[in-house]
Amino acid sequence: MTDGYFITLEGPDGSGKSTQARLLAERLRAAGRHARLTREPGGTPLGCVMRAVLLHPEATLEALAQAGLAPGDMQAEPMLPLTEALLLSADRAQHVARLREWLAAGDVVISDRYADATLAYQGYGRGYDLATLRALQAMATGGLAPDLTLLLDLSVEEGQRRKRVGHEDGEEINRLDLEQRDFQERVRAGYLALAAAEPQRWVTLDARASMGALAEQVWAAAALQLGL
Repeated sequence: MTDGYFITLEGPDGSGKSTQARLLAERLRAAGRHARLTREPGGTPLGCVMRAVLLHPEATLEALAQAGLAPGDMQAEPMLPLTEALLLSADRAQHVARLREWLAAGDVVISDRYADATLAYQGYGRGYDLATLRALQAMATGGLAPDLTLLLDLSVEEGQRRKRVGHEDGEEINRLDLEQRDFQERVRAGYLALAAAEPQRWVTLDARASMGALAEQVWAAAALQLGL
């Protein structure tokens, strides 16, 4: 069995990543390829717990208190950028073990976010040292890098508008969605910088396009690399 192919979708909130990842997986399956759809954080059972802590700390603490696993009078505290980075990296390390199994079986793996998201959000967005984050991601991934990364680029203004009228794929509004606009602008600039620095892996798509038009662009980029 030949090794599989690893595709990641990145971009700011509201860009349609989750929808496009799902549509791409469905189209690959229709074309006869065995496609696996996953996400970060939360691509494993343990990862789902980390996702809840990262994105909904107050609700998670309340649930723990109700289950008798935390004191009932505790309140969520502000999460440090380092704590975010470490939790995301722990989620990723757990996830990578599963990704490697799928890729070794010859599957096409499509992940809604991966290590580049930590560089964009905790590095460019939070201002955490990029060299330190890269070393942390090297440890978490064991060197597993995507074969193709699709950046769904969208202005912060349009992303916020989309969130006001209905969040992507019906997903919950989370802690990072509520960050100030300047944070979101830094994240977008970070993604564009990452894509510009590694053009052999990244393909940047304009996420202002309609869902159907964008799906065709995503398919064209993936099909070209997969020889479909």
